[in-house]
Amino acid sequence: MNLDPQGLFRDHSDSDDEFELEKEKDPSKEMVVYLIDASPKMFDLVGNDEDKSQTYFHAAISSISQSLKTQIIGKSSDEVAICFFNTKEKKNLQDLNGVFVFNVNDREFLDQPTAKLIKEFSCIEGTFMSNIGSQYGIIPGSRENSLYSALWVAQALLRKGSPKYVSKRILVFTNEDNPFGNITGAAKTDMIRTTVQRAYDAQEMGISIEILPLSIPNEPFNVSHFYADLIGLEGDEVAQFLPSAVERLEDMTDQLTKRIFKKRIVRTISFSIAEGINIEVNTYALIRPALPGSVTWLDSVTNLSLKAERSFICADTGALVHEPPKRFHPYKNENVKFSVDELSEIKRISNGHLCLLGFKPLDLLKDYHNLKPSTFIFPTDEAIIGSTKIFIALHRSMLQLKRFALAFYGGSANPRLVALVAQDGVTSSSGQVEPPGMHMIYLPFSDDIRHVEELQTTADAGVPHATDDQIKKASVLMKRMELKDFSVCQFANPGDSSVVINK
Repeated sequence: MNLDPQGLFRDHSDSDDEFELEKEKDPSKEMVVYLIDASPKMFDLVGNDEDKSQTYFHAAISSISQSLKTQIIGKSSDEVAICFFNTKEKKNLQDLNGVFVFNVNDREFLDQPTAKLIKEFSCIEGTFMSNIGSQYGIIPGSRENSLYSALWVAQALLRKGSPKYVSKRILVFTNEDNPFGNITGAAKTDMIRTTVQRAYDAQEMGISIEILPLSIPNEPFNVSHFYADLIGLEGDEVAQFLPSAVERLEDMTDQLTKRIFKKRIVRTISFSIAEGINIEVNTYALIRPALPGSVTWLDSVTNLSLKAERSFICADTGALVHEPPKRFHPYKNENVKFSVDELSEIKRISNGHLCLLGFKPLDLLKDYHNLKPSTFIFPTDEAIIGSTKIFIALHRSMLQLKRFALAFYGGSANPRLVALVAQDGVTSSSGQVEPPGMHMIYLPFSDDIRHVEELQTTADAGVPHATDDQIKKASVLMKRMELKDFSVCQFANPGDSSVVINK
């Protein structure tokens, strides 16, 4: 039996891109329910200038409409539902008061976004008061709790689909940070308890709840009044939660775009700080090239996908080999066989994924050392308690001393040296701009760096230069290529899966 000896050290799990390892674990679909507060307070003007003022309700509608336009192009398989609470009219499967689920014909309450849905939803503000109406759903002397009912309706809409394959989210738009402020006594305590418990029940089902607050001018949204308990903020998280100051429509749209595109963990790796000190960190892919998907072969008659099978035939007897193939390497006219465990041990370079080697000044790290997109790392305490504290201590010291960490990263597939550069967090009125953490920059090998070749000219001929007319035309061309308000989310991923017909 003749097997390929060159495949001795090949491993099907080896990949040049370490991010392929966790690709199948990411949910391939997302379901989002937009919960929009329709109380009279949402129809107040944001600014004092009547020419440029808009209502909070208009800001929420406009930002969601823009998000749906982006979603129908880039993520058309996702499903959305639009739900208003604190309304006079009711429309929901549970027949609860104060909750109105907006929809169009030929579409379920939770379904893929359509052009008709976006068109009618964008124009809903003009007919909202006459067709749906606005009212306070939580008032003294009444047992109606529109926020509780809205969470119940949203949870019921997101009941389908397994959390393993579907990401489920509820986004709440409101400018009322204390919805139970007008109620006192035992009635208030009971309403808060039941509403928070409803949110906990949804989170146990794999549904995440996020708040997009609309701040009142000169009166910031105080999340600690109620919504900190609803979304599970504790300790320093309450102080770090920054509301969105919707004085401009762009602020709300940008923040909603950040919330829609969920930050997904690529993988969790171990970080060895010193001997006996290991922590766990999550890695995030900030930017990656759009690569074509895998080819799917289809039968030309039945249009069904084809399954490729491989069989080994013995070169001596011509019989099918049913036993799993064994790997070997010829040595002195003998075939030395290796087991899977032995090969794994031979290929093992390091016991950990990321191992700290030392520190160097930041000025020694050059721009041309970054040959491929970097990876962002952030600590997690899920596996090892205390990882965040150790990471913060290391992070602060690197920022203070202006040092970057030199570390070994990888295993048998793609081992290399990396530079860990600490980044301090940056926040603005619209939320977090840059998170605190570290960028893992993949350092090049010596032969990866190529020096610029100077133009070789003769002694008689001079170095060519562009004429003034050429420079002017090139400047005009560059100005015409400038894209205003450009976002990568405006265009679909060109690396969609392709299909090949087998004839």
